[in-house]
Amino acid sequence: MATGIQVVIDCADPARLATFWAAALHYKLQDPPEGYASWEAWLREMKIPEEEWNSASAIVDPDGKGPRLYFQRVPEGKVVKNRVHLDLNVSGPPGTGLEERRPPVDAEVERLEREGASVFKPGEVIRGEYWVIMQDPEGDEFCVQ
Repeated sequence: MATGIQVVIDCADPARLATFWAAALHYKLQDPPEGYASWEAWLREMKIPEEEWNSASAIVDPDGKGPRLYFQRVPEGKVVKNRVHLDLNVSGPPGTGLEERRPPVDAEVERLEREGASVFKPGEVIRGEYWVIMQDPEGDEFCVQ
């Protein structure tokens, strides 16, 4: 049996980044614990100081298949290129022709820009695949292919 994982992302604003990545991945913000109508209600009940409410956030695959992404606030900012990044695969299965790959990638790039991402490196062909390198709202790189 495979080991389950969650991906942890250090950031300055967990709520903002969780909202962006939920839209990017078609995920949803994780529901509050059972018995609570909202995270705010749970945080109040747990007596978490209000200034700590945005110290973490999480998103989940609504179908329960993909890993949970957990965003935690850290004091330091990003200073170098990511050692690990996400690739968003929107262009079809292996073997899909290059000209068929471009339109869905370009459409996804436009959608992600509307959500707050920016293009870091325009589209290029690498090993027969069409890629665009983007940055999330905090400057973390990811690829759309």
